[in-house]
Amino acid sequence: MPKLLIIGGLFVLAGLCEIGGGYLIWGWLRQDKPLAWALLGAVLLALYGVIAALQPIDAFGRVYAAYGGVFIALALGWGVLVEGWRPDRYDVLGAAIAVLGVLVMVAPSRG
Repeated sequence: MPKLLIIGGLFVLAGLCEIGGGYLIWGWLRQDKPLAWALLGAVLLALYGVIAALQPIDAFGRVYAAYGGVFIALALGWGVLVEGWRPDRYDVLGAAIAVLGVLVMVAPSRG
């Protein structure tokens, strides 16, 4: 499997764990969901950290900087699919710029 697909897959999986975990804790704190939501959210947030550490990128800072762009796009997608929220054109443009930044950081071969 090409390295860029592995990197992208790990970013998406990590992002779903982080956003899902945060969403579950949000539900517990702000929407009176049961404590089990918060506990599952905590597990997902810990799993996010493990998945992010599996990246085949050597520099911690680069992994987390690039992940930030992926997170932006995933968060907008989560809002659309889970909450029924609709981003405006500025949200979409900002996410596109962030994802372009991710590609600039992770796509070039660095030897």
